[in-house]
Amino acid sequence: MTCTQITPEQLPQVLQAQKAAFVAHGPVCAQQRRERLQRVIELLVRYQQPLVDAMDADFGGRPLGFSLMNDVIGSLASLKYARDHLEHWMQDEPREVFSPYDQLGAKAWVMHQPKGSVGIIGTWNAPLFTLLSPLACVLAAGNRAILKPSEVVPRTAAVVAQAFSELFDPLEVAVVTGDAELAQVFTSQPFDHLVFTGSTAVARSVMRNAALNLVPLTLELGGKSPVIISRTADLVKAAFSIAAAKANNGGQICINPDVVYVPQGLLDDFLGALRTAYGELFSRIEDNPDVVAVINARHLQRVEGYVQDARDRGARIESYPQPLAVDEQQRRRPLQVVVNPPRDSQILHEEIFGPALVVLPYAQLDEALADIHSRERPLALYYFGQNEEEQRYVLQHTHSGGVTINDVMMHAALHDAPFGGIGASGMGHYHGREGFLEFSHMRTVFKAPAHDPRREWGLLPPYGEHFLPTMQSMVTAD
Repeated sequence: MTCTQITPEQLPQVLQAQKAAFVAHGPVCAQQRRERLQRVIELLVRYQQPLVDAMDADFGGRPLGFSLMNDVIGSLASLKYARDHLEHWMQDEPREVFSPYDQLGAKAWVMHQPKGSVGIIGTWNAPLFTLLSPLACVLAAGNRAILKPSEVVPRTAAVVAQAFSELFDPLEVAVVTGDAELAQVFTSQPFDHLVFTGSTAVARSVMRNAALNLVPLTLELGGKSPVIISRTADLVKAAFSIAAAKANNGGQICINPDVVYVPQGLLDDFLGALRTAYGELFSRIEDNPDVVAVINARHLQRVEGYVQDARDRGARIESYPQPLAVDEQQRRRPLQVVVNPPRDSQILHEEIFGPALVVLPYAQLDEALADIHSRERPLALYYFGQNEEEQRYVLQHTHSGGVTINDVMMHAALHDAPFGGIGASGMGHYHGREGFLEFSHMRTVFKAPAHDPRREWGLLPPYGEHFLPTMQSMVTAD
């Protein structure tokens, strides 16, 4: 059976076969882990052209260079970092032994065991990275995996399936492709761990299905990632960083800025700087091959619906570099900036995930923080400003998956730091050592000394007259 032939009905058989192979193989040495990671690296190098061509076709317009940078090179970086550090991560960790056993020669340590077979569900916005970046940590930890690419990008999914079927035995890494029916079957399987990247709403269904088998989860979701612009910020730098982020993948990234908080007196200056910055990136939108299209007509209607709802409620809408009629065939859109919409506007409550942005003026910083707290905890938070005390105040009075200061989205590119959400924006981490630990069972081992003193100390039945007073004397507040 090859990866491309797996049907929803066959998936349980493939998983059970992987689990049996995992047990039969026994410990996975560092050399084999490196070899598996190297094969994925070579897969990406070999298939780079068909992969970026497929992503371009699936999006209906995605620059090949951007797909190389975002998905191929981004995945390669995760894979190579794991390959080059896994041997250090695998080492047992000595732990302190309690008295008096430490003096009697007892030892303790934590070993990192692979969990087994891990299911990984990728998403369409970064169709390679959301599969292969977590796979880097999964393989580094010694696991096997079954990948399910997003059905929204079927051409990319087909190339991924073909590539893995040629370079991997499905007992090591398998790929299954299919629609929502397969996703339900996939998330109901007794994996040893399950990784899902996608929306919070779908994640609730994933959790319900995983709960049936008590499968541990890593959820990478989203949310309305806020940007706080301080009065001490460099407005031009802030506007450029936000413009570049919204231009990145057509705004279709889980940590993309959704809501920007600007001091009231700086609102017009910021909007002018944002218009200039976005115009420098894209002098035009229509037929511009550098602009990433909205993925499909349904998502285009969703984003345009949010903007129209705010417009109908009286919000001011600006379009950079200029307005453009909606074209469901081309789907390349200007950046639509929704200024100070009414609080019941849809765009203030739904993740945008597209080329639109909300800008809200604030009088005092605590007003912005209160508005952030009125929504679910986001995957990312951004702060622009030069006041160290205010920066620390924002960090201590907010919660988010990660933070970038005086730029946006940069923290997610760190290889030696965990990437993950909190609350509605997700749970668990991947990247670096924390990703290795996520997909490892941290198994505590205690090695007893040759001599057990409990009986001679009166700590075992039959208890003597001194047992209770001795125990009572040890109940102290010291």
